[in-house]
Amino acid sequence: MEKLTVDTLPGLVPGVAAVRLASDAAGLIDQLRSLEELKAACAAAQARVTAAFKGVQVAEHEAAGLPAGRRGKDVAAQVALARRESPRNGSRFVGLAEALVHEMPHTMAALAAGQPSEWRATLMVKETACLSREHRRQVDAELADRLGELSDRAVSAEARKVAYRLDPYSFVERARKAEADRCVSLRPTPDCMTRLSALLPVAQGVAAFAALTRAADSARAGGEERGRGQLMADTLVERVTGQAAADEVEVEVQLVMASETLFGHPEDPADDGERADRGGDAADEPAVVAGHGPIPAPLARRMVADLPDKARTWIRRLYTDPDTGRLVAMESAARLFPAGLRRFLIARDQYCRTPWCGAPIRHADHVVPHQAGGETSTANGQGLCEACNQIKTMPGWSATPDIEGAGGTVTTTTPTRHSYLSRAPDPPGARTCRKRARVDFFPPPPAGSPLEKRLRVILAA
Repeated sequence: MEKLTVDTLPGLVPGVAAVRLASDAAGLIDQLRSLEELKAACAAAQARVTAAFKGVQVAEHEAAGLPAGRRGKDVAAQVALARRESPRNGSRFVGLAEALVHEMPHTMAALAAGQPSEWRATLMVKETACLSREHRRQVDAELADRLGELSDRAVSAEARKVAYRLDPYSFVERARKAEADRCVSLRPTPDCMTRLSALLPVAQGVAAFAALTRAADSARAGGEERGRGQLMADTLVERVTGQAAADEVEVEVQLVMASETLFGHPEDPADDGERADRGGDAADEPAVVAGHGPIPAPLARRMVADLPDKARTWIRRLYTDPDTGRLVAMESAARLFPAGLRRFLIARDQYCRTPWCGAPIRHADHVVPHQAGGETSTANGQGLCEACNQIKTMPGWSATPDIEGAGGTVTTTTPTRHSYLSRAPDPPGARTCRKRARVDFFPPPPAGSPLEKRLRVILAA
């Protein structure tokens, strides 16, 4: 079979997408299996390409005189952009490629033959990461022939079993070092909920869960009607924040919402979310909670109206241009982004602006560097995670902003001269703003409604 080249590869995509379906059930299953094997073979080819790319980049950086610690530092970011993945996944892909190509030839051969999936090959690499190259090759030789028949869990279990037999001390050291990775994270979940997670050493995690369980069981024994899970969640919030009740937390509510969304409809004093469809009315535009994402308009209004009066609350109002829907621009003559402008960028961008990254924003970044004449403004500003901001300083990287308005397109160019576009998410109300020429006034909330009472409390504070 003729080998594929860089010129012939792009032509495969439309051909595979337009594959003619088999006419019977058995033929369709055969096609599914063949396509799955093709995906695995493509993953093996990607691994070879990635390892070769890293070798070329490291050699170029060495020839350019970069310190050893900086050579190849941006390889994962470039791989991630090419694969339309986050930089975190890019690092995983590079590590996978290096291990398969240089240390695990049997797993690589099995992947190229379409036997295991890319994820099962990844599990083999993960579970042997603490081993020496010699021991890793032994695990590779022992398990590679079975990868096509093992489940994900079985691959992990068998790899750990063989690895522990070869080098039990490395696992003890790995567990000791893992404690340094303890952390807390927050992720949005469906139905306007969030998942607060903690990665803890086993003893601490078990102790924390046991304490929450005891508190919930004690409350239930005392006649509390809330469910066990609800009590554990409320107890966690109360103990972490130091408040007497979970719903009395002193919070800063960073609600980014159109004025129509905030005020709602005068004819809907109850605002129970059950009114008739108005064909995309501005008052039904979702709001955005910083750190979480979009939430329905009625829930946003309830968040403002229903918070207890004794809970301190801030509402940060970010206004949009009535013609374009863009957030109003802010500028500064300072070298660093002032606190207010930084908050503005975080509220506008919501997450790291690098394409496909999605990590929390840690840095307010000048798209065009300040030392190169870049302004400290919303048009030349973007929110980036720490890793993406550091990658920008590598040789050959550049970024160009769309200077028209606040939050336009940013074009990032990599050392290989590939360009990628990034656009800030549309702010709340942008869709309806584009449908009208101008907003002349906003209806006030109905007199006596919970929202009107809550706004009075906020304005009087």
